[in-house]
Amino acid sequence: MQTQLADFIKDTPEGREAEAILRACVHCGFCTATCPTYQLLGDELDGPRGRIYLIKQLLEGHDVTEKTRLHLDRCLTCRSCESTCPSGVQYSRLADIGRHIVEQRVPRSGAEAAKRWALREFVPRAQVFGVAMKAGRAVRGLLPDALKEKVPDVRPGGPWPKPRHARRMIALAGCAQPAMAPSINAATARVLDAVGISLVEQPGAGCCGAVRFHLNDQEGGRDDARRNIDAWWPAVERGEVEAIVMTASGCGVQVKDYGHLLAQDAAYAEKAARISAMTRDVSEIVAAEGEKLQELLKTRRGEAVAVAFQSPCTLQHGQQIRGVVESLLTTAGFTLTPVRDGHLCCGSAGTYSLLQPELSKQLRANKLAALGEGGAAMIASANIGCMTHLQAGTMTPVRHWVELVDSRLNGFPL
Repeated sequence: MQTQLADFIKDTPEGREAEAILRACVHCGFCTATCPTYQLLGDELDGPRGRIYLIKQLLEGHDVTEKTRLHLDRCLTCRSCESTCPSGVQYSRLADIGRHIVEQRVPRSGAEAAKRWALREFVPRAQVFGVAMKAGRAVRGLLPDALKEKVPDVRPGGPWPKPRHARRMIALAGCAQPAMAPSINAATARVLDAVGISLVEQPGAGCCGAVRFHLNDQEGGRDDARRNIDAWWPAVERGEVEAIVMTASGCGVQVKDYGHLLAQDAAYAEKAARISAMTRDVSEIVAAEGEKLQELLKTRRGEAVAVAFQSPCTLQHGQQIRGVVESLLTTAGFTLTPVRDGHLCCGSAGTYSLLQPELSKQLRANKLAALGEGGAAMIASANIGCMTHLQAGTMTPVRHWVELVDSRLNGFPL
């Protein structure tokens, strides 16, 4: 794709990156076949190829309108298009650049601006979010449906093993997950403890930065990244930990990108690159201990419960991790049911379910229908946002896959 970038962007790091991405696109249209919003709406501008044209126009100095912003807002950033693209177009990075400019050129106002401000300032603060979740559960019956489904019942985390192994890793607690599902990191700690790894959470770390960054407060997202790096760095520098473990795939894809996000920050670029290189999804860690896991599970298998695995977009497209969780669940004795259109987004997509509720609910209905076709007694996922979103639309229990493995290893109830 030929480009003629405008002077305001041409010789900047963002401009050079955007130009390289645009030039890689051959506008073949393969991406439209796997784009969830294009499938729902049938509008070229609500597919990756159309959005790339919109971004190209604004980078070349053409007028930006609310219509441009609307089509970019409707994008889930699921990155299914990146998995499909034969040319390796890094669409999500181009979308970040384009959205940031659109936000400056066509500022929001009124309720829309207030909603996004509240999400940016409220969700990333774990303590504030936790207090609000407790209050929400106390009055859950009085909440409107849109909020009620975002206030799930909490299950106890259970015991967290004390550090006792020579091998040690750090887990990111995050912002929403500690209040919504403390059971996930606790289950991860028990599973890793069983295979000889101690898991700890580092004081001072918090939100991965994805919430702010994808709500176009990109500098705020980078600040979150810097804070986490500062919290983790002493242990990393001393060689006390061998990996940073992500139990939410949405956080994992963000932290693995710290090296890119802070590449222009002289004070943090090197540290960020090292943190990104050390970051692993929990499935990668457990899979690497496969032989130990198999040995432990020989005497601990239960009944073959049918499970449908919903692979989050941030796992299969963002991190390109496919088939790993499914293999681990099979090793643990669960029977996996087939899931039609497994590459499509469930509609959660961070704050998307709050900002684009109609499209989000359509995508959830489609996903739940596909997950239910095999008669699964339980749905497993790898991301807290997807879990909460799906559970709000079904009576079938939705759990993190590591909780299922923990139930087999340690007998902790689901």
